[in-house]
Amino acid sequence: RESDHRAWTPVSYTVTRQNATVQGLTEGKAYFFRIAAENIIGMGPFTETTKEIVIRDPITVPDRPEDLEVKAVTKNSVTLTWNPPKYNGGSDITMYVLESRLIGKEKFHKVTKEKMLDRKYTIEGLKEGDTYEYRVSACNIVGQGKPSFCTKPITCKDEIAPPSIDLDFRDKLIVRVGEAFSLTGRYSGKPAPKVTWLKDDIVVKENDRTKIKTTPTTLCLGILKSVREDSGKYCVTVENSTGSRKGFCQVNVVDRPSPPVGPVIFDEVHKNHMVVSWKPPLDDGGSEITNYIIEKKDAHRDVWMPVTSATVKTTCKIPKLLEGREYQVRIYAENLYGISDPLISDEMKAKDRFRVPDAPEQPIIKDVTKDSAVVVWNKPYDGGKPITNYIVEKKETMATRWVRVTKDPIFPSTQFKVPDLLEGCQYEFRVSAENEIGIGDPSPPSKPIFARDPIAKPSPPVNPEAVDKTKNSVDLSWQPPRHDGNGKIIGYLVEYQKVGDEEWKKANLTADSCPETKYKVTGLTEGLTYKFRVKAVNAAGESEPAYVPDPVEVKDRLEPPELILDANMAREQHVKAGDTLRLSAVIKGVPFPKVSWKKEDHEVSPKADIEVTGVGSKLEIRNTVHEDGGIYSLTVENPAGSKTVSVKVVVLDKPGPPRNLQVSEVRSDSCYLTWMEPEDDGGSVITNYVVERKDVASAQWVAISSTSKKRSHMAKYLMEGTQYLFRVAAENQFGRGPYVETTKPIKAIDPLHPPGPPKNLHHVDVDKTEVSLVWNRPDRDGGAEITGYLVEYQEDGADEWTKFQTVPMLDCVVTGL
Repeated sequence: RESDHRAWTPVSYTVTRQNATVQGLTEGKAYFFRIAAENIIGMGPFTETTKEIVIRDPITVPDRPEDLEVKAVTKNSVTLTWNPPKYNGGSDITMYVLESRLIGKEKFHKVTKEKMLDRKYTIEGLKEGDTYEYRVSACNIVGQGKPSFCTKPITCKDEIAPPSIDLDFRDKLIVRVGEAFSLTGRYSGKPAPKVTWLKDDIVVKENDRTKIKTTPTTLCLGILKSVREDSGKYCVTVENSTGSRKGFCQVNVVDRPSPPVGPVIFDEVHKNHMVVSWKPPLDDGGSEITNYIIEKKDAHRDVWMPVTSATVKTTCKIPKLLEGREYQVRIYAENLYGISDPLISDEMKAKDRFRVPDAPEQPIIKDVTKDSAVVVWNKPYDGGKPITNYIVEKKETMATRWVRVTKDPIFPSTQFKVPDLLEGCQYEFRVSAENEIGIGDPSPPSKPIFARDPIAKPSPPVNPEAVDKTKNSVDLSWQPPRHDGNGKIIGYLVEYQKVGDEEWKKANLTADSCPETKYKVTGLTEGLTYKFRVKAVNAAGESEPAYVPDPVEVKDRLEPPELILDANMAREQHVKAGDTLRLSAVIKGVPFPKVSWKKEDHEVSPKADIEVTGVGSKLEIRNTVHEDGGIYSLTVENPAGSKTVSVKVVVLDKPGPPRNLQVSEVRSDSCYLTWMEPEDDGGSVITNYVVERKDVASAQWVAISSTSKKRSHMAKYLMEGTQYLFRVAAENQFGRGPYVETTKPIKAIDPLHPPGPPKNLHHVDVDKTEVSLVWNRPDRDGGAEITGYLVEYQEDGADEWTKFQTVPMLDCVVTGL
C-alpha cells in the first residue's frame, strides 16, 4: 500500500520462492509491503515492513567526466575545463578530484586539496619545461567514480600568439546623417589582447549614441543616429605583449550643406542688372558643393523666379531687371545629398548706382572784405560714391574765363575763404563736386559781389538823456553806438517833437554839425513839453533813432538831489584784501549838488581817491586792508534838499590770531590744548584751525592737526621729559591768519602727587636719649623720585608732633629725647 493510503493492494497470490518482484510502482512514492504464508488449510498472518520504502533507482558512483580540455598553458600554470559525467550515479555530484602525473612517473597525484565543484581549474606553481598529463574524477554520496580519459602530455611553457585582426569594414565609409553605423571584426592572440577604439587620435567613450562591445573573439563599435561631428578617422588597436595590430576606417557622415554665409553683397547695381556675391557655407555637409541655385523676386510680389542653378562660383549676375523696382535675391547651396536652406538678401532697387556728383545749388557769398570772400554751398547728391573734393572757381563779372581759387583739395568743409581778391573788382563764384567717378557739373554762378570792406548803417546811439534845461533850451547827452557798421561815424542828427504833434523837427540839418555826443537844442517854447531823439550817421546812412526816455518840460528848474546807485553801492560790498575798493553813484540835481563821503561819521582815510564829475562821484581805495572795512556814506546836497546812501564794506581777509591759548592735562605723552576763536574772522567763516608743536631744542615746527573745526585738540605722541611749544592759527577761505603761541614751554611729564606713606616703620635700638629707626620705601612715589623722608616724634599724651630731621636714606637715629 502507498504510505498515505490505508488500503492494501495484492501483488501475487502464488509465490513459492522467498522473494518477489513488485512492479508497477511510481518513482518517488513511498510504500509499505506485507507477506503472508499459505497452505491448504489457509493463509497465515501477515508480516509487515517496519518503515516505508521510497521507490528510486539504485545509487552507484558517477560515470567518468567528459571533454577534459586544456584551455591555457603558461610556463608555471595549466588551466583545464571539463563537462560533468553523462550519469551522476543517481546522486548529485559533490566534488571533482583532479589528478596529474609527471611523464616518466607511474603514480597520479591529487592536485586539488579543497572540495571543488567548479569545472574549471588552474594548476599553478608548476616547473617550466615539465610535462604532465591530467585526469579528473567525479564524486557523489556513494564515492569516487572512474577517472576521465587522460589529457595529452602538456609541457609547461608560455603560449604566445601575436594579435591578428579580421575586419568587416573598408578604409572608407559614407553614412547619411541620422543613420546608424557599426564597425565590426574578429581578433585573436595569446595572451588575450586589449582592444582600444580611437577617433582622430582621441579615445572613444561610450554615451547614449556610442556603444562599444568586445567579446574574447569579436569587436564592435556602433553609433546610433549619426551626426556630422561623428565624421573622422576611426582606429581600432588590438594589442598584447607580443605586439599590436591596427585597423582604420575614414567615416564621413554626410548631409545637405548649411546655408551660404551672408550678407549678400551687391557688388554692382544697375538699372537692368545687378552683380551679387556671397560666401560659401560654413559646413559643406561632408561633400563638395556641386552648385548654387540663385533666384530673384520683385520685393512687392510673392513669386521667386530662377536665375541659374548651375554655378559653383560665389558671385552671380542677376539680369532682366526693371528700372526702379526693388528686388530680393535668395541663394541655395547643393551637394550630392541635398539642397541647403536659403540665404535671402535685403531689398535693392534696380537703378544706375554710381555717377559723378550733381551740381551744387547756387553758392552764397558772405564776409566780403577788400581782398577776400567766403563761399558757402550745400552738399549735393554724391552720385552713389562719396564726394572726395570740391572745386571752387571765380571770375570777374565782365570776364569769360573761370579760374580755380586753389589747387589744394577742399573737403569735407562746404565753405571756403577765397583769398587774393583785387579791391574794388566785381566777382562771381561757382562750385563743382568730385568723386572717384569724376567731376560733376558746376553750380549756377553766385550773385556778383564787390571786393571791398562792407559798411552797414550804424546801430542807434546809446542812453540819450536830457542832462539840463532852461526856459528855452534843453541839453542832451548820449554815448556812441555799439556798432559803427565798419564805417566812421560822421556825426549825429538830433530831432525833437512837441508832445501831441506827429511831426519830428530837426534841431541840426547835417550830421557833421554835431560831431560830439552832446547837443544843445535851442529855440524851444517855455512851458511846453518836448520829446527828443538822436540818430548816428556814417557813409551807409542813418541809424535807427534812440529816444530820450521821458518827455522834457522846458523851464528853469530846481531839482533836489537824486542818487542812482551803481552795483558796487549795494547794501553790502565784499572786497578781498589787496584788491581795489570802488564805490560810485550817478548824481542828479539842479544845481549840481555838493558831494561828501564819510566813513563811520568820520572823514574818509587819506588813501582814498575821491572823484566828483558833473554826473556822479567815485571813491576808490587801492590795496585794501581789513581796517578799510566799515560803513561808508555818500551825501549829496543842494538848495532843493539832500540825500544820503550808505554801504557796508567788508574787506575779506585772513582771520586774526586765536585767543587765550591754554595747555592742560599734561601727561608724559600728551597734553590738551584749548583756545577761543579770533576776535576778527576776516569777514568769512573760519573753516579750520592749524595746530603745530615744536621741540624747544628744534627750529622746526611740526603740524599735528590742520583740519579740525573744534577749538580744542589733544596733542598726542609726545616724548616724555621733552619740552614743547605749541601754536595755533585760524584759516578761512582767504588764507591762514597769524599764530598764537604758548608763552612758556610745556614739559611732557605725568602730573606729580605726594608719595605714599613709608612702610614697616620700627625701631632697632633704644638708648636712654635716642632711638634708632628703620622703614621701607612707600608703594608709590607720586610720579617723581623721592628726595627724602621727614622724621617727626611726639611725646606720649601730647597733641603736637615735633619735626626732627629730613633724611635721604631709609633709617634715622632720633637723638635728644
